[in-house]
Amino acid sequence: MYYKLKLIHGPNLNMLGVRQPEIYGHDTLSDIEQLVVSEAKKKGFAADCFQSNSEGAIIDAIQSCYQACDGIILNAGAYTHYSYAIRDAISSVMVPCVEVHLSDIHAREPFRSVSVLEPVCVKQICGLGKQGYVLAVEELIKNHVR
Repeated sequence: MYYKLKLIHGPNLNMLGVRQPEIYGHDTLSDIEQLVVSEAKKKGFAADCFQSNSEGAIIDAIQSCYQACDGIILNAGAYTHYSYAIRDAISSVMVPCVEVHLSDIHAREPFRSVSVLEPVCVKQICGLGKQGYVLAVEELIKNHVR
């Protein structure tokens, strides 16, 4: 059987490595995508990567996972804090989703500490930088896939 993960990044994450490296680190989006693809491959999984600054495109990417993916890793960026549309998309596809954030959203501005996505995700990982993505791959494969 073929197993597939989908890595989805939201707004401004295409600017990783440039945007506030003191918060988000020096790794680029490409670095993180390569890391996830490599970690998934080591465990016999394929991983597709997607990034958009548009909410509708992110919803389309989540919906494309229905009956096509075994797990989703999602860093929705600022949409984390208010997008009930993305939350509904996660709920509708019935694919386990791990929410990931490079920084610790609970230790930053008060508005960032609220995630409307967390209740529909199987786990939230934040504040571990790119290592959080490795843990997300492991979480999906160990606990939610197969």
